[in-house]
Amino acid sequence: MKNPADSFIHQCGDMVLQFKEELVSMISFLGDVTAAVWEGLCHPKRLRWKDFLFYMNTCGPDGVPITIMISALMGVVLAYQAEVQSHKYGADNFLPMVIGCTILRELGPLMVAIVATGRSGSAFAAEIGTMKISEELDALRTMGIRPTRFLVVPKMWAMLFMLPLLTVIGDFVGCAGGYMVMRSELGMPVDVFLQLTRQGVAVKYFIEGILKSIVFAYIITMTGCWRGFRTGNDAIAVGRSTTSAVVTSILFIVLADAFLAKLFTVFYGWGS
Repeated sequence: MKNPADSFIHQCGDMVLQFKEELVSMISFLGDVTAAVWEGLCHPKRLRWKDFLFYMNTCGPDGVPITIMISALMGVVLAYQAEVQSHKYGADNFLPMVIGCTILRELGPLMVAIVATGRSGSAFAAEIGTMKISEELDALRTMGIRPTRFLVVPKMWAMLFMLPLLTVIGDFVGCAGGYMVMRSELGMPVDVFLQLTRQGVAVKYFIEGILKSIVFAYIITMTGCWRGFRTGNDAIAVGRSTTSAVVTSILFIVLADAFLAKLFTVFYGWGS
């Protein structure tokens, strides 16, 4: 009869070994992808432009409707919640600043990145995973083609270009959703809303959100493709890698967001 303590220790040991294997694989893949992206930057002619344009359309225009919908609802919900508290203390004039800063610095890039993770990151993992179980990746290696450069680089550049643009759209629509609430609840004119927003929202907040979106784009593509290359040899493994790509990407996005928030706070200084 097995000792339950020994079984628990073995499970913990297996988890540690599996975590080590995943970490080594992720770091190796990150280095390979970074080298391939840099190579594409230095030699643009080697980039697969047709695939690049295809993935730009997939990551960008195809995701605009859901981005607009979620961003508008995000602005509406934020405005309603903030209005309830600020109206108690007669601080309605601070609402445009609160909504603008929150959306531009935090919620805009974060929500757009989560939407892109569910749409594009999972698709990247499923596509590469399907190619693996159908032995297409082995065929590429047999022909002397690096799968990382052939498959990942067009996706990476497309996401790096399109996610900041989607973030700009999300920021604008989110602020518009917040204004609609203030217009209906407080009767605030649009010129007053724009004036208060310009007074309280600095350009650096917008730049901060764009920089975050670039980091998020790198995380989404890298994680989705990495999980795709780590897929097993059956159809069930494709589903697992797709689910794992979404969960892992969201985890890394939140961690990166927390790190960048602290970094920008230290860079700008408190009370800026």
